[in-house]
Amino acid sequence: MSGEDPFDLGAIPEEETARSTSAAAMAGAVPPYLRGMNAEQLDAVEALDGPVLVLAGAGTGKTRVLTTRLAHLLATRKAWPGQILAVTFTNKAAREMKERIGHLIGGVVEGMQWLGTFHSLGAKILRRHAELVGLRSDFTILDMDDQIRLLKQIISAEGIDEKRWPARQLASHIDGWKNRGITPDKVPQGEAFAYANGKGAEVYAAYQARLKVLNAADFGDLLLECLRLFQENPDVLATYQDRFRYMLVDEYQDTNVAQYLWLRLLAQKHKNICCVGDDDQSIYGWRGAEVDNILKFEKDFPGAKVVRLEQNYRSTPHILGAASGLIRANESRLGKTLWTELDEGERVTVKGVWDGEEEARQIGDKIEEMMRDGHPLHQVAILVRASFQMREFEDRFINLGLPYRVVGGPRFYERMEIRDANAYFRLIAQPDDDLAFERIVNKPRRGLGDKAVQSLHQVARSQSISLMRASRLLIQSEELKQPARRNLTAFVQMVDRWRELIPGLPHTELAEIVLDESGYTEMWQNDKSADAPGRLDNLKELIRSMDHFENLAGYLEHISLVMDIQQNETEDKVNLMTMHAAKGLEFDTVFLPGWEEGLFPHQRALDDQGLAGLEEERRLAYVGITRAKKRAHISFAANRRVHNLWQNALPSRFIDELPQDHVEVLEADMGYGSYQSFGQSRFDHGFETSDYSSPGWRRAQGQAQGGAMRARAPQIEAQAELVATSDPAAARYEVGERIFHQKFGYGRIRLIDGNKLTVEFEKAGIKKVIDTFVERH
Repeated sequence: MSGEDPFDLGAIPEEETARSTSAAAMAGAVPPYLRGMNAEQLDAVEALDGPVLVLAGAGTGKTRVLTTRLAHLLATRKAWPGQILAVTFTNKAAREMKERIGHLIGGVVEGMQWLGTFHSLGAKILRRHAELVGLRSDFTILDMDDQIRLLKQIISAEGIDEKRWPARQLASHIDGWKNRGITPDKVPQGEAFAYANGKGAEVYAAYQARLKVLNAADFGDLLLECLRLFQENPDVLATYQDRFRYMLVDEYQDTNVAQYLWLRLLAQKHKNICCVGDDDQSIYGWRGAEVDNILKFEKDFPGAKVVRLEQNYRSTPHILGAASGLIRANESRLGKTLWTELDEGERVTVKGVWDGEEEARQIGDKIEEMMRDGHPLHQVAILVRASFQMREFEDRFINLGLPYRVVGGPRFYERMEIRDANAYFRLIAQPDDDLAFERIVNKPRRGLGDKAVQSLHQVARSQSISLMRASRLLIQSEELKQPARRNLTAFVQMVDRWRELIPGLPHTELAEIVLDESGYTEMWQNDKSADAPGRLDNLKELIRSMDHFENLAGYLEHISLVMDIQQNETEDKVNLMTMHAAKGLEFDTVFLPGWEEGLFPHQRALDDQGLAGLEEERRLAYVGITRAKKRAHISFAANRRVHNLWQNALPSRFIDELPQDHVEVLEADMGYGSYQSFGQSRFDHGFETSDYSSPGWRRAQGQAQGGAMRARAPQIEAQAELVATSDPAAARYEVGERIFHQKFGYGRIRLIDGNKLTVEFEKAGIKKVIDTFVERH
């Protein structure tokens, strides 16, 4: 079957399907792959016909439902593999799904050529019909680095000041437009004025035109051009609508407008579309995801069946109770309540500390203690809201000698030497790839100066041709000086020779030849910098990695679409990552530091999106808590150093929303072995000490106006009250007196109010402090 043309596969006769289903029912047979599923999971698997929305809560077996549903479609012969469109958000998820299906139905699944990511499937469709959108089938897919370089060229040609209007800013606008399915001619006038005083749409159009000349597309085009292809060619759309009898979509809550439109167009004929997702885990609004896509599914597909997966197999009841109570504050949700049959487990802990360094110290000490008790480090994760929080943990772990990994750090394919090598390979496979040409034409140096490159660009623009074609014209003329013309001729001939080797030489051997003959390997061998040996090792690793692909084209397609971090998951290391990077993962123990107003929820989200931003931040908190299987530890600091400046902080409102029955408030450790610092920090904000003594919850009678933090740890509150009623400072200090504070340094007293001092510190500025924390100097 795999050798047939995918569009020649006919439908399975309905009578044959009916006989198969009927026979199975009469025999009372239950396929092995359906055994052990709960009622809701089974309902989601067996509801094959018509639109279905599966609301899959965290840890409820979403992946099992998806793969079993696919296996059920194949086993019941509802469709051939080639008639099923299955969309995931990562290539890794697609591979795992295909392997699981094969395991379920007992064999390798052949013909699942339409199982992949939005981008990979979009690229496949575009390559089949490239000429209809002004491309050739061998078009290049640009990454962000190439996109920025191309935009810089266009900005310069348009006479726009790139320093005032950066290319990255324009790239962000274009990405946003493409995510929403907006072509240059449909950019709203107001949005066009967001760049270069109204030139946004004009430059966007120039960029799209240049992509066509280069026979290239960026990631946004893989769906935007598909939409245009379908809208302008109804016959092509009809072919794919007829083709895809059943559609499955994973992580539907993360789809953007373009992806949503793409799916809706393809589903219009058969309407057998099953979308699996969780509206409570929609956390990618900043990159175009629209939670409304999942919220309006029933409106888009009238009569849709909605199945809620609520039995959780991952976390303890206390963890689920805390997360469910928190997310209940969101208004934009379809609603579900997670439950589990697991043992009650430990309550979610909440603890306040003095500052970020103390937070990192306490978490590091706790992990060491857990390690001594036999807790595997790879089952420990620290999930931060912002990447700058990681530095303090990394410093602490280095000091402790505690092994850790940063998940989501620099990626292999993003390293400079790998980008350079891939540019060589791309130019061989696609000579019209200007960005690859420009990157390596003089790397290593070949005596082609800026003037020579400028001449190439001038010819390319005037003739509307690529730089490689412009090179062939220039080396036959007298436009360049003899040395430059000789060096450019050698370069063109070298690329031509490598290209001729593609059919008869393994691509790994060709890659080695290219790096050697180009002089690139020698360049790093002669480099005496400390990182040169590492770069050479990376190039060797690159060659080894290419062996996994059938040919050079397959490798280049892979790196264009996949940027997954390759790490040894068996190493026993603590996992350090952002909460965004943690989605889909799970760990026995999760630490959630930095739950403070302005950091989490992040102030930028509140300023930019208001209530919608707050609700997405709350969903992020929900995702963070539900990564934990056995233990979740939340902490917040009274002070936080942000961009090397100290800032006072209040506990996050999310702490106030945690259900009291599922939370244990630990004694606050403010860094000096006393609770008094807690009171001092609260005075700095002008609040009463008793309101700050610990994270708390809204009182049942609503007495906590505005969601103010209320005391739930009597010992801390009692200590704070003692501070507030201590002997007057006037008996010991005078206005104008110079004092010293352990955190804020030297300063002079400007005002005395009981035991509270207003001090103008030499470095920290004006602060309100408690007299017991200062000394004369």
